[in-house]
Amino acid sequence: MNWVLLIIAGLFEVGFATCLGKARETSGTTAILWMGGFFICLAISMTLLYKVTQALPIGTAYAVWTGIGAFGTVLIGILVFKEPVHFWRLFFLFTLIASIIGLKFVSS
Repeated sequence: MNWVLLIIAGLFEVGFATCLGKARETSGTTAILWMGGFFICLAISMTLLYKVTQALPIGTAYAVWTGIGAFGTVLIGILVFKEPVHFWRLFFLFTLIASIIGLKFVSS
C-alpha cells in the first residue's frame, strides 16, 4: 500500500508543477486559482510522502517520488507546454524510469 501512496504522491507532485506552470502563463483570478491548485497539490503530495517515509527508506521514497514527478512533469511540459522533444531528452527520461523501477526492486 505504501508504494501505491508513493505513486499517488508523485502524481500530485506533477500536479503542483503543472499548476505552477499554468499560473505563470495566466494572470488575475485565473492565476490565483492555479496557485490554489498548486498549494492543494503540494500539501497532498508532501503529506503522502511523509506518510510513506514512515514505512519505506527515506532515500528510496524520495528518489522514487522525485523521479515520478520529474517524469510526469517532463511529459506535461511536452504535451501541454509544447516543450521540445528530441532523442537525448527521451533517452534520459527512460533511463530515469528504469532507475525508479530498479529502486523499487532493491528496496524492502
